[in-house]
Amino acid sequence: MAGFENHIGKIDISENYLTEIVTHAVTDCFGVAGLCDISVFRRAVSTFTKGKAFRKNKGVLIRTGKDGGLIIELHIKVSYGTNITAAVKSIIHKVSFCVEEATELSVSRVDVFVDEMVA
Repeated sequence: MAGFENHIGKIDISENYLTEIVTHAVTDCFGVAGLCDISVFRRAVSTFTKGKAFRKNKGVLIRTGKDGGLIIELHIKVSYGTNITAAVKSIIHKVSFCVEEATELSVSRVDVFVDEMVA
């Protein structure tokens, strides 16, 4: 569970809410055909990282970094003919904006992995 404290008090944000925000932001981007399963190797590696893994949802892994910001890892499918560089830049911007706007948590990094191409 992520959260922050302000003048009102302590606010906790559920793991499901964060993954839903990220999932909707990614699937709304041009050229994204869907999310892929995170590989077994990635899940094993993520358990040994210093940041706490929040949720291993289909294609989305969210954990906290050393600075307290969120590190978001995405595994996506793109449509054939999509400019991958432009799509990834758009995804990074949109996910960061949506999460920061909805939760007021800082996003340290968004890593996008293109695992599949769909015709």
